[in-house]
Amino acid sequence: MVSRPRRITVVSRFVRLCLVPALLALTACGGGGHGSPGAPGLGDPYFPKAGNGGYDVSHYALALDYAPDTRRLTGTATITARATQHLSAFDLDLKGLTVDDVTVEGERARWDREGQELTVRPPEGLDDGETFEVRVRYSGTPRTITDPDGSQEGWLRTESGALALGEPMGSMTWFPGNHHPADKASYDIAVTVPKGLRAVSNGELTGERTRAGRTTFSWRSAEPMAGYVATVAIGAYEIRRSTAGDVPVYTAVDPGEDGASVDELPDVMEWAEYNFGPYPFSSTGVIIAGAGDSDYALETQNRPVFPGAPDTELLVHEIAHQWFGNSVTPKTWRDMWLNEGFATYAEWLWAEDQGGDSAQETFEALYDSDDADLWAFPPAEPPGAEHISDRPVYDRGAMVVHKIRQTVGDDAFYDLVQGWTADRRHGNASTDDFTEYVEQRAPDEDFGRIWADWLYGEGQPDRP
Repeated sequence: MVSRPRRITVVSRFVRLCLVPALLALTACGGGGHGSPGAPGLGDPYFPKAGNGGYDVSHYALALDYAPDTRRLTGTATITARATQHLSAFDLDLKGLTVDDVTVEGERARWDREGQELTVRPPEGLDDGETFEVRVRYSGTPRTITDPDGSQEGWLRTESGALALGEPMGSMTWFPGNHHPADKASYDIAVTVPKGLRAVSNGELTGERTRAGRTTFSWRSAEPMAGYVATVAIGAYEIRRSTAGDVPVYTAVDPGEDGASVDELPDVMEWAEYNFGPYPFSSTGVIIAGAGDSDYALETQNRPVFPGAPDTELLVHEIAHQWFGNSVTPKTWRDMWLNEGFATYAEWLWAEDQGGDSAQETFEALYDSDDADLWAFPPAEPPGAEHISDRPVYDRGAMVVHKIRQTVGDDAFYDLVQGWTADRRHGNASTDDFTEYVEQRAPDEDFGRIWADWLYGEGQPDRP
């Protein structure tokens, strides 16, 4: 991302719901079989209720129908997952919307809701290691939610349709799931809209069919994807198809926006592959939304969203995220600097390679600036959820990357970066994973001061 304004226990919840007669017809009380409930959150340091314990999702199949005039969304989410414990119940994250029906392995399941938690109780329980399918039918008006930093995400209404943005928690407003970056999955997303509009999502367009005045667009993302970089853009988009090397390009441009800047995408892709290693996905492109639809760009997987025509630096930033954030995804939201520090440093490298300021000059200019916000906190330890998109995560994170480059030299640095993207391709990584990797790849170097002063240190480090 860039350009952003910078429980009760399961047992007590179960008892309370079972004692409310009005809820008995809508929720599931009792039952559940052997095992124990999965945790209603993964304990993320900033979003503790994000995600859920007891299972790993491997695939989402989403069938969505949206009516822009009434703002009504009707959906069916079919989720394939594997139990990681004996489960009597498990949770899905879903904020707002009305749940109409839930089945597990084809049998109707009991369920109840509290806040963003949809608790499902399979009729027979699930064995540790068992692969299972849960299907949720739901409907209603999806919400726009306000992040801790004040920005808007979730399901954003637009002039002709809608735009779904999910960082950090907005995806739970339009489909139920295990909404934490640690649980990535493949996706099939089919969206039905009025004829004349288009529905653009991640991955490749596999089908387009019109019937009775409505068109269904089917999209497939075979590579693992975190829920927060899933997107749906519905509108009167102009579609442009091309290639970047051997990679297909699919770009959607709002008719009121200038799409000329996307002509630079093949050059940016070629440059990024040269520096960061093979492109990790099977297609690329961008979505240029209409002015006012959102006020920030987001690195939605293989097709980033921009609030208007991006300049080259912003395009470089979001394309770099395809390696740093989308393919190599943080284990927790505390690890955001691994996304934003590298994407910001990509801007520095682009400027350097295009004859602009060198990365060293950019580093020194930042160090000598009077901007106290840059030193407000260490990039690896934002003080709260409202700060995960603040300047230290971006710019000071990039300064950490530059210090590593200074220490190991250019050849070793690019080997290290490409090794990192290959080693963690389509996986997750924490800050500890990264620092250990760097030390293993450059065992003769001392990174102690970089970690202590630049990555975790409070305030401005001494002049380098």
